[in-house]
Amino acid sequence: MSIAKVAKRGRPIDTAKRDAIVAAASRAFFEHGFAAASIEQIAAEAGVSKVTIYSHFGDKRGLFTAAVECECGRMRSHFSIDAGCTGTLREHLMTIGEAMVAFLSRPEMIQFDRRIAAETESEPEVGEAFLSAGPRRMIEAFSRFLRAMSEAGEVEIKDCELAAEQFASMCKGMGDLERRYGQPTDPQRDKERIAGAVDVFCAAYASKAQKS
Repeated sequence: MSIAKVAKRGRPIDTAKRDAIVAAASRAFFEHGFAAASIEQIAAEAGVSKVTIYSHFGDKRGLFTAAVECECGRMRSHFSIDAGCTGTLREHLMTIGEAMVAFLSRPEMIQFDRRIAAETESEPEVGEAFLSAGPRRMIEAFSRFLRAMSEAGEVEIKDCELAAEQFASMCKGMGDLERRYGQPTDPQRDKERIAGAVDVFCAAYASKAQKS
């Protein structure tokens, strides 16, 4: 039975209670990893019963997905464009790159990334749940941003998803690997990587009007 079907049972959970559960779950998963995080402890911290968690999130993996989506939602907010949005293409890309690297550089995110990678060795479904709820959704959000920029005549991109992946990879560079393997963060080098990524991205994809 799918998580979505299970979640439809019972009365709708109120927003405050759901937020408390997801916040407690985020802390538990980021601090202890998937396997060691306890549903009992999460329920106690959120002030609800285990039954409430299972009835609204389906199972531990459903709760994990909600927690990862919540964390990554902070990043996706940088990919939105509204009617009042101002700034040049370069300014938008710098903001996105800086937010991305800052998000990935947090000590708890580095620790979480290591633990999930290790747990995926024995439980591949955990890795798949993380990729689907986090990185893939952020790339999708960035792709939508790039399509909107394309429609506005700011960029000329045939494959927005590929372009989003390329930009993210350039911004992270060796810094991402260095952080995973215990090397200290170099903020200045991160800024240089992001600025370089913006330069390369604009050279490849900015519209002729933007380049002129």
